[in-house]
Amino acid sequence: MTFEELITFCKPVSVRGDIPDSLGALCQDSRQVNPGDIFIAVKGTQTDGHNYASAAAEKGASVLIVEEEVHVSQKTAVLQVENSRVLLSPLALKLAGNPDKNLKIIGITGTNGKTTVATLVWQILRRLDKKAALLGTVSKRIHDKELSSRLTTADPIELAADMQEMLKAGCEYLVMEVSSHALHQQRVKGISFDVAAYTNLSHDHLDYHKSMDQYAASKKMLFDGLPESAIAVTNADDLYGSYMVKDTSAKVLDFSFKNGAVISASIDRLTPAETVLDLEGVKIHTPLIGRFNAANVTQSVLICYALGFNSDIVADHVPHCTGAAGRMEKVTADDYADDKPLVIVDYAHTPDALKNVASTLAELKRSDQELVILFGCGGDRDKDKRPLMARIAAKFGDKVIVTSDNPRSEDPARIIDDIKAGFSKDDRFEAIVSRRDAIRKAIQSSDGQSIVLIAGKGHETYQEINGERTHFDDREEARRALSGQNGPLKNSEVS
Repeated sequence: MTFEELITFCKPVSVRGDIPDSLGALCQDSRQVNPGDIFIAVKGTQTDGHNYASAAAEKGASVLIVEEEVHVSQKTAVLQVENSRVLLSPLALKLAGNPDKNLKIIGITGTNGKTTVATLVWQILRRLDKKAALLGTVSKRIHDKELSSRLTTADPIELAADMQEMLKAGCEYLVMEVSSHALHQQRVKGISFDVAAYTNLSHDHLDYHKSMDQYAASKKMLFDGLPESAIAVTNADDLYGSYMVKDTSAKVLDFSFKNGAVISASIDRLTPAETVLDLEGVKIHTPLIGRFNAANVTQSVLICYALGFNSDIVADHVPHCTGAAGRMEKVTADDYADDKPLVIVDYAHTPDALKNVASTLAELKRSDQELVILFGCGGDRDKDKRPLMARIAAKFGDKVIVTSDNPRSEDPARIIDDIKAGFSKDDRFEAIVSRRDAIRKAIQSSDGQSIVLIAGKGHETYQEINGERTHFDDREEARRALSGQNGPLKNSEVS
């Protein structure tokens, strides 16, 4: 792209400075600027890129794209635009050669289930011998190559670069999770989605969105931006299912386990080993368990149907698709024996997600089994959900252990106090601040007649305390406890 083409694309309200000889890469982090690069200043929720414009210029940025006046050398080209945040994603895509135009892109949004749905769709496509990439919370995959993934939806520059790599690797499909933050912050603006799917909406991220209506409106942006050629797949059983698609230009494909949808679904069998679904006469067998997973699997099949694949052929592959790591994941050890509890690790960190998982296990367990629920709540996040999760755990769990999640900058003990406010005086629970000790207590004080649910962190391999991330994996800790590697419980730790 030439400087003249950059001006035409950005439509600035003013231009000053010297014309650069050439243009380098696009950056929104001044620390990453190399001589000749383009620095775009974006106002964030915690920092303002305009505060680093002069640093970018000093590092040799040839062009600064800003919303407001900045004081830098007269030689540096400065394009002042109306909204740099809205411009960022389309510009990143343009500079990358618009890789999204050569991919069939599936975007999945919702509070719970989007990771499972995205992973299932990617797994089905791979089994159909299609070259597909996956971008989401758990992992970033190009074919079977796994890359690290920090955000549910990457920043626009990283996302455009990822799409370039996907095309180089021969990918035809991109399945991606689309978070409410990404939609509200315009991080996916300009991307051409071929299929968009909505799972559900429940209490989460209200520290950011402030209300459920604002949260829902952010999700709805995905469907409002779809072209007529796209297909929107929505869960009609969810309270916001019809709201999401009411203004979309895309063709709507909704499903329901109740009635009144384009596609009717039902559960034929629900066991601890598998779930069997009936989707308009097509039998779907899946190893994923629970009523909430029935919706996830149904949506995954319908997304593939929307992409043009035969539903019967897709159904043949579903039994071999296991979904995402850390979602109702069974954990065992090498010396696992019948006298050890069944341990389930799940990412459930919202009231609705915890209810889905806990109610499923409570429904499937035998009458002689005990359900132990271990959970915590993240720091620097929505505090209103803390007592709600306590009430849910107390309702479905025979025994509850409250512990730390990712306390971040908050005092873990204070977070636990907020959670404890949701218990009644008759509820059976205990609090253990150390998550490692809590997991060990939950497992080593349970026997073969118990199911232990470790909720909240799922696939995560870190714990964030006081702004520092250290390695921590619930699955690893559970295996150690099952094997007795941490030693026996002290008397003081047994209630």
